[in-house]
Parts: sequence; structure tokens; C-alpha cells
Amino acid sequence: MNNTLYLAATLVVPMVFAIVFHEIAHGWAARLLGDPTAHEQGRLSLNPLRHVDPMGTLILPGMLKLLGLPVFGWAKPVPVNYLRLRHPKRDMALVAAAGPLTNFVLAAFAAAAFGLLLRTVGPQGTPGPGVLFAADNLKNFIAINVFLGTFNLLPLPPFDGSRIVRGLAPAAGVRLLDRIEPIGIPLFMAVFIVLPWLVPGLHIVDRLIGPPMEWMLSQFEHIVAFVAGPELD
Repeated sequence: MNNTLYLAATLVVPMVFAIVFHEIAHGWAARLLGDPTAHEQGRLSLNPLRHVDPMGTLILPGMLKLLGLPVFGWAKPVPVNYLRLRHPKRDMALVAAAGPLTNFVLAAFAAAAFGLLLRTVGPQGTPGPGVLFAADNLKNFIAINVFLGTFNLLPLPPFDGSRIVRGLAPAAGVRLLDRIEPIGIPLFMAVFIVLPWLVPGLHIVDRLIGPPMEWMLSQFEHIVAFVAGPELD
């Protein structure tokens, strides 16, 4: 039980912060680009309860955990009014990019903090329970932010990647994405949940997200090593 509580304590807090800042980044970017909808609706808040989506934040991750499938989910999307943006097509892509970019920036700060923690303990030091707890939180925060940022760059509606592609695509590409948008969630469920459940050996998430995520994690490991100092590299 203690081990379970410890794992929950070092996973839940990093996950909540990663998701909340991801959503707030969308809202702040939209506000800077002319759309204050998220601000008007009180969604630019650090209160995680304002961003919880019952299905994506609670039910789906729990169900995936019970089924032994890769665990992922989403928060309640921050409202963005496309027509209130100054340059709707371009700005929507910038608003979408703000979420993953924020996750990668947070991972970089966490990597620097982890490096400082290692430098403080030193190569011969024995970390206490508090230091180990902080280290586990930072490691999980890096991994969760990298996963959340990378996963959201998938060019499939309703993920941020599709919004970015839409902002860069010609008219024909925009029309195609707009046709897919209404079936985005069912298509996502079919590809990433139903299909892996029916054919476990496919490992769709691992194949799509694994390589870029491993590369990103290696870059943050370099930050940790640089900040920690050559004696801990």
C-alpha cells in the first residue's frame, strides 16, 4: 500500500501540472492573439478542477490501466473562438503549438532542476527520503511532459498537431481535416484503443510516439548532465 501511495504521489502531481499548464498555454496564446474567450470563461486558472474532463482525465486512463494498455488521456479543452483571432488560420496553429511547446519548456526546466538536485547531493552523497521524492517527481514530470507534448503533435483531429497542420496546409488539406474533425474522437478510439486491444502486438502508441519521445528524453538528459556538472556526467 505504501509503495502504491508513493507511486501515486510522484505521478499524480506531475501529471496534473503538465496537463493544466498545457491547457492554460492554449488560452494565453489565444488571448495574446486576440481571443479572450478562455479568460472570460475563467479557464486561465491553475485550479485543476476547471480542466478535468470526466472521460479523458479519469475514466479512460483508469480503463486503459485495467486493460494493461498504454495509459493516456486529455483534459477539458480550453475554449478558443476561431473567429476572434486576428489571423484565424495562422493564429489557430500558433495557439495549438503553444500547448506542446509549453510541455517541452517545462521538461527543460525540470531537467535543469534535476541537475541542480544531483549537484547538491554530490557524487558521493547519500540522498534522503525528501531528495528521493523530489527526484522521482522531477523525473516523472520530465517524462509526462515529453509524452504529452509529443502525443499532442499527432496530426489527427482533435490533437494539436492537426491544428498546426491545418494552419500550414493549402485549401484542399484544410477541407480534408475539416471533414475528419467530426469523427476525430471515434477515429482516435478505434486506432489507439480498440485496435491495440484486438491485436495486442501492434504497439501503435509505442511505434508512433516511442522514437521521437526517446530522442526528446535524450536531449533533456543532456541538460541534466550539463547542470549536474562533469563529475556526475
